[in-house]
Amino acid sequence: MLLKELSGFATPLSDNQANQLKQAAAELSPQQLAWVSGYFYGISQNHSLASVPDTAPAVATASQLSIIFASQTGNAKGVAKQLHAKVVEEGYQAKLYDAADYKLKNLKNETHIVIVASTNGEGEVPDNAIEFYDYLSSKKAPKLDKLQYAVVGLGDSSYEFFCQTGKDFDTALNKLGATAFLDRIDCDVDYESPVAAWQSQALSKVAELFKDNSAGAESAVVQLPLAASQSQYTKQNPYTATLLTNQKITGRDSTKDVRHIEIDLEKSGITYQPGDALGVWYKNDLQLVDSILALVSIDKDEQVEVGGEALSIKQALVEHFEVTASNPQFVSQYAETSGSKRLLKLTEDKSKLREYAARTQVMDVLAEKRTKLSATELLAMLRRLTPRLYSISSSQAEVDEEVHLTVGVVEYETNKGQRVGGASGFLSHALEEGEDVKVFIEHNNNFKLPTDDNTPVIMIGPGTGIAPFRSFLQERDAREAEGKNWLFFGDRTFTQDFLYQLEFQRYLKDGLLSRLDVAFSRDGANKVYVQDKLKQNAQQVWQWLQDGAYLYICGDAERMAKDVQSTLLEIAQQEGGLNPESAEEWLKDLRKQKRYQRDVY
Repeated sequence: MLLKELSGFATPLSDNQANQLKQAAAELSPQQLAWVSGYFYGISQNHSLASVPDTAPAVATASQLSIIFASQTGNAKGVAKQLHAKVVEEGYQAKLYDAADYKLKNLKNETHIVIVASTNGEGEVPDNAIEFYDYLSSKKAPKLDKLQYAVVGLGDSSYEFFCQTGKDFDTALNKLGATAFLDRIDCDVDYESPVAAWQSQALSKVAELFKDNSAGAESAVVQLPLAASQSQYTKQNPYTATLLTNQKITGRDSTKDVRHIEIDLEKSGITYQPGDALGVWYKNDLQLVDSILALVSIDKDEQVEVGGEALSIKQALVEHFEVTASNPQFVSQYAETSGSKRLLKLTEDKSKLREYAARTQVMDVLAEKRTKLSATELLAMLRRLTPRLYSISSSQAEVDEEVHLTVGVVEYETNKGQRVGGASGFLSHALEEGEDVKVFIEHNNNFKLPTDDNTPVIMIGPGTGIAPFRSFLQERDAREAEGKNWLFFGDRTFTQDFLYQLEFQRYLKDGLLSRLDVAFSRDGANKVYVQDKLKQNAQQVWQWLQDGAYLYICGDAERMAKDVQSTLLEIAQQEGGLNPESAEEWLKDLRKQKRYQRDVY
């Protein structure tokens, strides 16, 4: 029987077990599948792992590398999987673990580990690694003086606590007596090149450490299960899709431009789940690139080399480099090169530097003091272009071979002219319906509906944060889920900014939505936000949570998500009688149970 047929037959497996088996098998080669088949057969005949020494390879703990990923959106997971594959290919034993699945009691027996850790928002630990992170700093953590380790940190230098999770893991392991066999590396958003160089070092070090323990690729350990089924299309190998629809869904008089985007995935075989994101590779605006080159006096036809390919500097900037959003490193480097007194003053205060970089595009940084640059100097200052991730706002149970996005266009006026965001400008203004766009799915296992359709859910998504909850509701509708659904939505005005109004009102009428609470901040004398609606319904929110509800937040991390979290802590104290410390523990426990999930940016 084929795995894809499992769900159609009466099997001794639960639906969850069958799904896990299908997901795990999708990642294995035919040779690995054959090995696993024999391994499982041996277990079935002898009833225990310990009783099948002929089937399972003997693993000498000292010769094994454990690779653990702490990942929120999938980047750290991707780096860890890549390293694992390379180590196995070299003939050494390695296990790959999601931090959430790693058995903490095994840490004391490890001899070599690599931790790949992303940092979520303002220095927060990814949801899948909270328990592992807390364990390392607890009294239960063992002495690790026999452990050698390495840490790869992924982050965004635009934030104050750049790669903080990786730094914390490094510090914690060191305090427990472990020794780093490679120095920690802290990688920015364009992490591919530094990670590739680090992996080369790591493989050389693994060969040195395990030179007497090479086991051959056939005996490499595979950890099951790891992820949802994988598509052949990835960040490195995107699918060329077609734009079907670009529809403005805010009113004519709205101060915001929000677009409903529909993209055709026909015949791609791409699948996704509610809560996943779509990665979009975009091209920079041609006129913007011309303006930048004019500012720094570079001929647009000058030839440069990018990734071993010769092309014009204009094409390089259009297709390969970030030329809209600025960042602190770019500002600092240009300050030094240009000698701009204002920029040099900013570099003395990291907080002001981050604030300036966050609100100032590359074009305006260069305009602070016009300076002639060479093409090589300019490219050295710029980040490589990275795809933008958008929360998917559709369920395939509803839209089949399409994927929908809800895109807020970044657009504002300065005294030097209009500025538009790179990806949002591309999708909303540059790309015509029927034209091609390169995309891929970024699975997010930290933002998923409960597996039990009877579980109630509370969804808080103001503005474009509504996107994943549209997909959640479509999915629950298709599955005829019995669990209650409560949606909190907010924006500026009811008449201009109520995204997907008719859809949600229909869901409310049909009973799919049990409750719909809305907050429009500009419609009354006093501003009202989603957190205010939570406070007004504190007793009911607390009761839903006591009844096992899952609570989700999507949207702005800087203000909204923090305010909502503070409100939840207040509700726990007010309605649950908890003190502040107990309320914090209660919320942390919800996260560990995956009943409090956030997709914030």
